[in-house]
Amino acid sequence: MTTHTNPPPPAQSATRASADEKSTAALATGWLHTAKFLTTAPQLHFLPALEVPEIAFVGRSNAGKSTCINILTQQKQLAFASKKPGRTQHINLFALGKQGITDAVLTDLPGYGYAAVPKADKIRWQQVMANYLVTRENLKGIVLMCDPRQGLTELDEILLDIIRPRVEEGLKFLIILTKADKLTRSEQAKILSITKLQAGGGEVMLFSATKRQGIEEVSKLLWQWAHPASEVPRAD
Repeated sequence: MTTHTNPPPPAQSATRASADEKSTAALATGWLHTAKFLTTAPQLHFLPALEVPEIAFVGRSNAGKSTCINILTQQKQLAFASKKPGRTQHINLFALGKQGITDAVLTDLPGYGYAAVPKADKIRWQQVMANYLVTRENLKGIVLMCDPRQGLTELDEILLDIIRPRVEEGLKFLIILTKADKLTRSEQAKILSITKLQAGGGEVMLFSATKRQGIEEVSKLLWQWAHPASEVPRAD
């Protein structure tokens, strides 16, 4: 006689899925909290060759990049957040991993587009960043910070064009709409929809350091980028 096993009822499946989501979120946020300074470099050739996955944060100056990194890693001064945009002039690497074992690296790239920065510095930073995005072999994902009140600027579009060939080859890509708390819900929905159309296959998420919006969602995505899906534990 054949015995059939009935599937769990919908309520039980929903509870299990919710538990899995919470487990993954806790794992991802805890992982990001292990971030520590690794090295800094004014030019690409000063960076160490690494084999672990690297995730780069880029964006226009004053888009909230450093603040986002600090909130995700739960460290107030890991990335240099200044009231004067354009102060981050080097490539800064932060190691991630528990028990002292680095399993991924976050990269904070120089901000771009700030008017008060000398033109020569702008050109140099843009060249360094472009070279990094095109040639860094272990780069697995790019996070572009965007102030939703301005939307994607011409410089953001140039950056998207630079990385598009690598995205087509499998490079992960996320646009974070920072400072979402400064928009109404209808404004958030509108800019989210518009940016998704502009993203060209990349993901888009709303984020607010003030309201702690989007922290778990971004954390989980970065964890998934850096680790095979099979390594993400499931709740029992």
